[in-house]
Amino acid sequence: MGNRDLSNLIKRAYLQSLKGEREGDREEEVEAIRETIKSAKKIVVATNNEKKFKVIKNIISEICDAEIKMIDLDTKVADLSRMPAIAKGLIALDVEDADLYIARGRLGVPGSGSMLVIMDSKGRILTASLSESSAIHKESLERRIEKEVKDALRRVGL
Repeated sequence: MGNRDLSNLIKRAYLQSLKGEREGDREEEVEAIRETIKSAKKIVVATNNEKKFKVIKNIISEICDAEIKMIDLDTKVADLSRMPAIAKGLIALDVEDADLYIARGRLGVPGSGSMLVIMDSKGRILTASLSESSAIHKESLERRIEKEVKDALRRVGL
């Protein structure tokens, strides 16, 4: 299933919502997300942190045969935005062409926890995962990112 098919499914869902006919996600929509992730040829991880990158790459490599690379740019500036995790993904999208973008950062204000987000080449969020503040979970960065990646993939049946 290609990007055009996903776009058509999104358009149909929008129209259903406008007409008050939308009654939840459909299996074909979730399948389109799965196929978009599995068929990616190039994935950019919006970090220059080798530890974060390694954990994400190891897990994603198990589900797709893509070139997976780190962004060669410091994304700390995203922490100045209201939604740092999403801002990091959009920075990556702006500076590097890829099929998928994976970003992980703070959810919102300091103390709000973190979000890992997987976006397509248009910046549309395919899936995501949230974690409570590190002050609460007290796990290592690597362990928490592993849980977030697996949770985001599980949400779409991968």
